[in-house]
Amino acid sequence: MNRYRLFHWVGPAACAAALAISLSCSAAGGANRPLRIGIIGLDTSHVVAFTKLFNDPKATGDLADMRVTAAYPGGSPDIEASRSRVKGYTAALHDKFGVEIVDSIPELLAKVDVVLLESVDGRPHLNQAKPVFAARKPVFIDKPAAGSLADVIEIFERAKRTRTPCFSSSSLRFNPPFQQLLHDPKIGRIIGCDAYSPCSIEPHHPDLFWYGVHGVESLYTMMGPGCAQVTRAHTEGTDFVTGVWRDGRIGTFRGLRQGPHRYGLTVFGEKGIATVDRFQGYAPLVRQIARFFKTGVPPVKAEETIEIFAFMEAADASKRLGGRPVSVPETLAKARVLVEERLRRAASGREQ
Repeated sequence: MNRYRLFHWVGPAACAAALAISLSCSAAGGANRPLRIGIIGLDTSHVVAFTKLFNDPKATGDLADMRVTAAYPGGSPDIEASRSRVKGYTAALHDKFGVEIVDSIPELLAKVDVVLLESVDGRPHLNQAKPVFAARKPVFIDKPAAGSLADVIEIFERAKRTRTPCFSSSSLRFNPPFQQLLHDPKIGRIIGCDAYSPCSIEPHHPDLFWYGVHGVESLYTMMGPGCAQVTRAHTEGTDFVTGVWRDGRIGTFRGLRQGPHRYGLTVFGEKGIATVDRFQGYAPLVRQIARFFKTGVPPVKAEETIEIFAFMEAADASKRLGGRPVSVPETLAKARVLVEERLRRAASGREQ
């Protein structure tokens, strides 16, 4: 059994003790080595940025004792942003970092302990994740988690059923200025948030999934789950989504396609109001991924990630309905029915 696999299912103290025992046994047996990270999908700049951090010989703390060692290129021929970048990022990983390039996901899984699922196209994520779950390799899934709400739900349900540690998150969630606001006593309890981010649209994905997901995750970082309904206004240059939470709080997302493309938010607290529009890079997310790989404990709950995608799918429905309110719980419930039927088909051997 992979020594990193069990930590998702026990408490933090037991995790630390088990890890110490495991590392001691490995050292005694001469098998102590860096944690081997494999990457699926080499069509995003994240693979170079993440590998640079993981493979830094001077890395300390959470990033110590792990290394990206193998990668499977993948790529989507019908998305230019994927098709045109695979070759360059594959060469960069091989030539600059000595990463072994393999021909299939099963070949990758035989060579690594944990996985970064990085394909920029969310549509293949479910099928790419299935063999990872079968092998029970802890996996981080980059944004968008999938190409539909149903696929997101199925990914986390399969992770649960196979007891495979899994999480997905935008780097914006762990952006230090956002985290400082979240815990600032001068702000107090957050009673509202207006978040914004670039929101380019890719025709193979629901509108907000492709890039608006980063701003929506920022909104959820501040507000937490519990959105009851959304309404969406859409123009060529802007999307504006208003969410009403069950406790009466209101949060908004502004998707930018005109003017400066920046990431930021304003939070409204019981004690104060503050605005931040600084993004400090990928290192905070990568440290969270590293900690997750070592402990098996996801820093973001599956339920919250699933609701983020339900929020965005409900926003798509609101657009189709001319801006009428759409229930997030009802959107989620409909998708769960579809997933349950899929999983029944899979269990009966009729999976397509």
